[in-house]
Amino acid sequence: MPARPPESAQHIVLAGQRIDYALRRSSRRSIGLTIDQRGLRVGAPLRASLRDIETLIRAHGQWVIDKLAAWRERPAAERFAVHDGAGISVLGQALTARISSAPRARWHFAGDEIHLTVPPAVDAAKVLETALREKARALFLDRLAVHAPRLGVAMPPLRLSSARTRWGSCSARGNIALNWRLVLMPPAIVDYVVCHELAHLKEMNHSPRFWSVVDQLCPDWRQLRLELRRLGRHLPQF
Repeated sequence: MPARPPESAQHIVLAGQRIDYALRRSSRRSIGLTIDQRGLRVGAPLRASLRDIETLIRAHGQWVIDKLAAWRERPAAERFAVHDGAGISVLGQALTARISSAPRARWHFAGDEIHLTVPPAVDAAKVLETALREKARALFLDRLAVHAPRLGVAMPPLRLSSARTRWGSCSARGNIALNWRLVLMPPAIVDYVVCHELAHLKEMNHSPRFWSVVDQLCPDWRQLRLELRRLGRHLPQF
């Protein structure tokens, strides 16, 4: 996805409640409302007036209040318990964690196991996350090297992301960020996200021309995008 423009903090009163929201202006053509664990977020055209934006929010006031309440009532995601024998899926393969104690943190993948040596004062989850990040970086670089030549573009700089709700981004300078948690997904989904971000090097938007570039690189992108959304709701939290 293209890099996001800056957001501004705003608020509105709905049914006697102060509702804070983040406003992001861009070249989009209409005003859109989204609600997630961060709260209400509004996307608006560059020339849309604040009055028009808030008129639309008020028109959907009850929906906004109900959705925000539903998010507040959601139970917090349980943190993944890392212990010897714990199971985790990495690139579609079920792996078993094997943990031992040592003065220095180390890790390696062996068949259907991931071996972690964890110093006494260190959280095993941190060692596992570091191991997965390392594996993710190597994988992403490999897939970028495969797909960038197919598009006729140079290998872009890569940054790992830890975003909770965003899988990748592409800046105006052509730098790509990919969420390290993608390593917990099947390889085909990783390829879809890599192709999606590379396509932004040709089209910095989500126009029909952009999706035609994605289709050129990844013909199954529609199915993989749906699968990404489904699996993304159930990833372990570290």
